[in-house]
Amino acid sequence: MTRYLPEGKLINEKDNERIISSLSLLKEAQLNSTILESKALMCDNQHNLIVDLGGIKGVIPRVEGAVGIKEGTVRDIAVISRVNRPVCFVVTDFIEENGETIAVLSRAKAQKMCIDNYVEKLIIGDVIDARITHLESFGAFADIGCGVVSLMPIDAISVSRIEHPKERFTVGMDIKAVVRTKENSRISLSHKELLGTWQENADMFMQGETVSGIIRSVENYGIFVELAPNIAGLAELKDDVEVGQQASVYIKSIIPSKMKIKLIIVDSFFDEASKTPIKYFYDGEHIDEFYYSPPECKKQIYTRF
Repeated sequence: MTRYLPEGKLINEKDNERIISSLSLLKEAQLNSTILESKALMCDNQHNLIVDLGGIKGVIPRVEGAVGIKEGTVRDIAVISRVNRPVCFVVTDFIEENGETIAVLSRAKAQKMCIDNYVEKLIIGDVIDARITHLESFGAFADIGCGVVSLMPIDAISVSRIEHPKERFTVGMDIKAVVRTKENSRISLSHKELLGTWQENADMFMQGETVSGIIRSVENYGIFVELAPNIAGLAELKDDVEVGQQASVYIKSIIPSKMKIKLIIVDSFFDEASKTPIKYFYDGEHIDEFYYSPPECKKQIYTRF
């Protein structure tokens, strides 16, 4: 059964390495339309990708570099940006040029297979693997299979608000995501529903503990400190505290009925290298609804897919 993985996840698998290094197995892969993966070494002046196949040269013609290039709906940057990165493809032909065997490859055909056989069959609420490809102020883009990219809006990344997705993700990071919306083969993603309810997150902490956090907002009535991606507490005002700082905070109280954690900031400082690790509380393959709030809380926050 063909697996449609984000680009980069197949390249080091033994079967992939074995086929890439053998001309006879590459020819067999052509007959079976097997999706393979290797590194794009360069992009020539015609925007054809040259791919490392070990013993022979592989070429992805420009129009086969991505779904939409031929039709003009996708820009050439989708091809150029793959240089020095893994690319998926199927073998479509072999040609002889100056006594050299060249494998003609198609990334677009691999992507079309992924769309037809995987993406089109996804339904809203499905939990899938994804890999972060690039970050913008409004959201994160993630490869959901064979270089097919979907958007995760910034408000869908976590319950705790962030100014930019780079505060949560890095390019190349493997994540889980939920299919949030679907219109034909265009999909948007969500993430916060996999990061646990308020209570699941609150259960990681105890009154009287001093723990680490991140300053997310400074208001005239208090300072919001993120303790985990899906939970924040409110600290008393303190001088010289800035958004983005790491903080050591003392937990005064945890109040499920009001969905509140009261904090005191012990210390705060800048540490650009530090990020809150992502912990997934949900490991199923599909989710229909997510109730964030504790049952006893009057304010109910939930998602229905």
